[in-house]
Amino acid sequence: MPARTKRKRTTEKDAPDMVETKTTRSLSSKLAKLPSTDEDMTTTTTTMEPSEQTTAKRRYWLMKSEPESRIENGHEMKFGLDDLKSMPDQTTHWDGVRNFEARNHMKAMREGDLAFFYHSNCKNPGLAGIMRVCREAYVDHTQFDASDAHYDAKSDKSNPKWYMVDVKYVRDLARFVSLAEMKELHLEHKRTGGALKNLSLFTRSRLSIQALSEEEWNFLNELAANK
Repeated sequence: MPARTKRKRTTEKDAPDMVETKTTRSLSSKLAKLPSTDEDMTTTTTTMEPSEQTTAKRRYWLMKSEPESRIENGHEMKFGLDDLKSMPDQTTHWDGVRNFEARNHMKAMREGDLAFFYHSNCKNPGLAGIMRVCREAYVDHTQFDASDAHYDAKSDKSNPKWYMVDVKYVRDLARFVSLAEMKELHLEHKRTGGALKNLSLFTRSRLSIQALSEEEWNFLNELAANK
């Protein structure tokens, strides 16, 4: 594992991100540009890295981390997309998850899965970039480190509770997609049956790691591509 700076993740005990009460830009022009049918979705051109090409076995995720400085019990919690890009080989392990459902999501991840890097617990939360899972789940060593912010005194080394994966930076999104923008679309899609009607970001908002359907993944990528 490459050397890295010490950092922590957004944890499930944090309050869910607050949606801005005012939307600063209208979505009407963007919605007009987005694919309206499955056929349109397949013909819309989006620039993707080779590692992003859809495969039958690939799964998709949303993973939250904090891009702004916050000290918890003497530990710096900040780790944004730029921090990932600055890591050796732009790769790090995703430690500190202390929720069983989020942990199980990580244990279900397979090498090659893709995830949105979501900026959480900050002034402007939302989707910033894309990562690829490059190592499948293994024991999170921070649970046994009494000096770590995510130390778990009840976790037994012979039967560890917490796991982590390694992720590698793929690319920035063409534009940042804010929580407020996604919230507006989610509410619209609940009425119309659109792609984001069941988006976990709003139905399971406290989870720091969330599963996405291929339809949700494709829609959000197209949304980010429409500036």
